[in-house]
Amino acid sequence: MTRTIRIGTRASALALTQTGTVADALRRAGQQVEIVKVTTPGDRSSAPIAEIGVGVFTSALREALKDGRVDVAVHSYKDLPTAAEPGIVLAAVPPREDPRDALIARDGLTLAELPPGSTVGTGSNRRSAQLRALGLGLQVVPIRGNVDSRLRKVHEGELDAIVLARAGLSRLGLADQITETLDPIQMLPSPAQGALAVECRADDVDIEHLLQSTVNDAGTRAAVTAERAMLAALEAGCSAPVGALAEVVEDLEADGSIVERISLRGVAAAGDDEASDVPVLIRASAVANSGDAERLGRELAAELLDLGAGALSGPGGKPR
Repeated sequence: MTRTIRIGTRASALALTQTGTVADALRRAGQQVEIVKVTTPGDRSSAPIAEIGVGVFTSALREALKDGRVDVAVHSYKDLPTAAEPGIVLAAVPPREDPRDALIARDGLTLAELPPGSTVGTGSNRRSAQLRALGLGLQVVPIRGNVDSRLRKVHEGELDAIVLARAGLSRLGLADQITETLDPIQMLPSPAQGALAVECRADDVDIEHLLQSTVNDAGTRAAVTAERAMLAALEAGCSAPVGALAEVVEDLEADGSIVERISLRGVAAAGDDEASDVPVLIRASAVANSGDAERLGRELAAELLDLGAGALSGPGGKPR
């Protein structure tokens, strides 16, 4: 392929770093690439994500794909709406960074060491619900802004701690700021956290095949497919208090042969309790063969609903 591949991305430092990993993979395959910065509605707003809606960071990139300004779009996978977008395909999911959440606290403190009443900032309803459900007496406050501005709130004493995705901090070379990586038993990450979604136009078969052969990681794709299927079956958008984590693991069959399976854990708020001081969270887990990722996600969502989890938004990941 001799054409220059135009890769669309948000202009934030994190988005550019993430997109750079895709561009580097294509360059290693002998391709010429150009990175095109696209401003999204989410970049122009300081309102909480829950108020400005699902897809706020992805819609402008998808429009740039559709109208031909770019050939490829790179997203943080967790920002994508669960509903499919006509004319666009998910061509590749690169290898995933560590999906866990990370605490950055004053004085090097861990979550358990923060005294009751400590202010902890997060822009995520999911993190807020799980932090409050721990019953530690923390004051969880909403924040927006890029990673640097959030870190400053801790360093300058405005907040006692913040919680961010470990993957983003690692990609920006800021892992040394982390005072504790949160165990998924305490806090399950957002579905597809730490993963990237690389999209192209559905009719651009050459680009799709190129991305599949140079960028896609089958294990990561299977894991996040299960997580996102759970999210979609709960009819919850990316800002809902829903957490999920899938892992591809090796298992032994009765005849001694080794097979790959997907282990999936999920958490969701019970009914309308996500707004209470100490919300009730419903948890479940399941295992399936690696080829059944989507079914596994749907079945775990059904189990969560049977146990009392609330369906948190309208169909397709669109807020009610």
